[in-house]
Amino acid sequence: MAKSVAAASAAKGASAAKRRTAKAPATGLETAQLLKAYRDMLLIRRFEEKAGQLYGMGLIGGFCHLYIGQEAVVVGVQLALGEGDQVVTSYRDHGHMLALGMQPRGVMAELTGRSGGYSRGKGGSMHMFSSEKGFYGGHGIVGAQVSIGTGLGFANHYRGNDRVAVAYFGEGASNQGQVFESFNLAALMKLPVVYVIENNRYGMGTSVERASASRDLSKNGAAWGIPGQQVDGMDVGAVKAAADVAVAHCRAGKGPYLLEVKTYRYRGHSMSDPAKYRTREEVQKMRAEHDCIDGVRHLLEQAGIDEARVKQIDDEVKQIVQEAADFAQASPEPDPAELWTDVLVEG
Repeated sequence: MAKSVAAASAAKGASAAKRRTAKAPATGLETAQLLKAYRDMLLIRRFEEKAGQLYGMGLIGGFCHLYIGQEAVVVGVQLALGEGDQVVTSYRDHGHMLALGMQPRGVMAELTGRSGGYSRGKGGSMHMFSSEKGFYGGHGIVGAQVSIGTGLGFANHYRGNDRVAVAYFGEGASNQGQVFESFNLAALMKLPVVYVIENNRYGMGTSVERASASRDLSKNGAAWGIPGQQVDGMDVGAVKAAADVAVAHCRAGKGPYLLEVKTYRYRGHSMSDPAKYRTREEVQKMRAEHDCIDGVRHLLEQAGIDEARVKQIDDEVKQIVQEAADFAQASPEPDPAELWTDVLVEG
């Protein structure tokens, strides 16, 4: 009897180990990677929902651009990056910070303008940095981060390391002049930069079809010989696979790579945008049929992950986000003397 129980226990353990290393259905990700992707995407989703609530309560001021719906983009790309790689993005940046491992409490405290924030409450939604995590900021000037990302790639090239810089920008920013100037320099010097266009279909009230003559943004670097690829940004496995190719291309010294990741934002451009330029039915259809988190949850079920494990992740994420909100509201406002700090760097 004892032998039978031991055998059953061993078989159960072997089965669990197999599930952890097996490829999940219809994706190149291992089950452990799917679990991480699910947790990271859910953390971003719940964090952004809470940020939206705090904004409505008047606890977050100024601009606030939420990442809800686009979570698979940054999480998929991050799965392809390594230690020392760098990321820079635009004002829709909270998701990128969390995907890189920045502390939710520090991000939320900065959103609420508190001293416990990453910029000590002086930067708000669009101005947080963490060189420790390789995050070189969200930037409020449309397209400005592309030049900065190119500069990061130049620094890596100059130093002779194998690090890769990733510059995220939207489909609206893809038509800015500095973007094409950056493409030219990166291609000329073969800089290790992955340019990621997060095409969520709408700029500030304008659809990409009305704003761009290009119907395939992944080809926008073709004039400089930059290879590109279109990716389903609602599929984290597809994003990761494309990012693997792009990052390997850069590490091999072949120059920059362009990804157009086709995604969708469920909320307005910012919290002040009622998004009347699209129908409610369009948003509901995307949520019902293409939601990136629901897709991973379904894959986890297919991979044999039981509902209790998924529920445990849900509960952990909910607690982390609530603790971040509590910390932010309990953290004091910056001392007025902070107005005179971080103004300049002495040489």
